[in-house]
Amino acid sequence: MADVYAHRTVSDLRDAILDGVYGADPAEMVVTGSAYIYQTTQFPSSTTKYGNYYLLLRIDDYFGACSHMPDQLSLELTSQYAGASVADLLLKGNLPLQIAIMDAYLGTIFKHKDSCTRELNILGGDPIQKAKERDHLIAEVSPFKPSEKVALIGVVNPLVDAITNRGGICLPCDLQLDETETGIKVEKDMENVLDLADAVICTAMTLSNGTFDRILQRTREKKIPLTFYAQTGSAIVAQWFNQGVTSLIAEPFPFTQFNADATKLYVYENRKGP
Repeated sequence: MADVYAHRTVSDLRDAILDGVYGADPAEMVVTGSAYIYQTTQFPSSTTKYGNYYLLLRIDDYFGACSHMPDQLSLELTSQYAGASVADLLLKGNLPLQIAIMDAYLGTIFKHKDSCTRELNILGGDPIQKAKERDHLIAEVSPFKPSEKVALIGVVNPLVDAITNRGGICLPCDLQLDETETGIKVEKDMENVLDLADAVICTAMTLSNGTFDRILQRTREKKIPLTFYAQTGSAIVAQWFNQGVTSLIAEPFPFTQFNADATKLYVYENRKGP
């Protein structure tokens, strides 16, 4: 992991890639495949339906990924990305595209299997079984203590339960939900939960909505642990491990929701805190 670059903002990281700081020439690395996926999930006995939009860009054996809002990207645009270079796509203005291509570039250079603390398999099973096992792991690697307030930025109900079961007081924040399955009010303004939090857990979709830098800044200021669960941009978030990011569960494509068999997770874990 390139610690010397880990203090950069996402925008600075993009500029460093374009400048060839990481060694591989972005003008020579080419996307061989591009995919746009819309997927919904609704668990049994749940009234919540999750909708997810994904951009996937392949370089060599790695799929760069970005989950995004529907108005940020379209299916028609993705047809242009295969055959383009990393440099070409980074010079375009769309943030989800930039996140996906940075993830593809960095995931090709910095293999999760070589950089992580440990590898784990989520056993095969139905979607709710896999989600509960994964979310239990996310809560376990976040070093919060019982009765501490845990800001959850990006709400998934099994993760709310996992935080509560570990003794944490969950402070959920999400732009698309009003309350959790258990009736906890969901805050819309992340600044409110960041102010109250003793620890933070968030999804890496914060990369695609532009809030990643602020979350990193705020948790550094408060000196509290920051844990990421990352399908989006997992190789990007890994650049900040031990440099503001305390823990990371990296889940590159294919994700648990697309695979009924065992799914590989890469755990970056620091029990010493932020």
